Amino acid sequence: MKFSTKEDLEIPIDDVFGMLSDFDGFERAILRHGADVSRTDKMDAVGVGMSWKARATVRSKKRDFVVKLVEYDRPNQMLFDVTTKNMAATFLVELVAMSRTRTRMRIELDVRPQTLAARLLMQSAKLARNTLNRRYKTRIAHFASDLEDRYKKGLRATTA
Repeated sequence: MKFSTKEDLEIPIDDVFGMLSDFDGFERAILRHGADVSRTDKMDAVGVGMSWKARATVRSKKRDFVVKLVEYDRPNQMLFDVTTKNMAATFLVELVAMSRTRTRMRIELDVRPQTLAARLLMQSAKLARNTLNRRYKTRIAHFASDLEDRYKKGLRATTA
């Protein structure tokens, strides 16, 4: 099942990519939301090969995730492979410069079942596809709005 949406941001592409590749910041945010996350690679620089293990509550059950950064093309895109016991997914973040100060961000999530139980879950999810798609687009829109707010606050801090 594939979910995809795009948002236009009033932020230069390099700044958007910088915010999206702040993996330490995302790790702290995940921990604040009650999940566990830890880096599993030994890399010093940001790039292909970075990986994390995470544990979060999803649908009232603790689930383990393994996330690997498999493509890192600054400032255009990042691609992550996400695996769980029953599912595999790819998570694509793609950026396109619309102008010097405007960026289009496309975020795509493609989830694939790996077991019979997961296939049954996906069948029921397909029945609620419109609702799930609406939620996905709303969350990404909120995320884009938060990025713009953070960018504006950062500009004010540097110009003050």
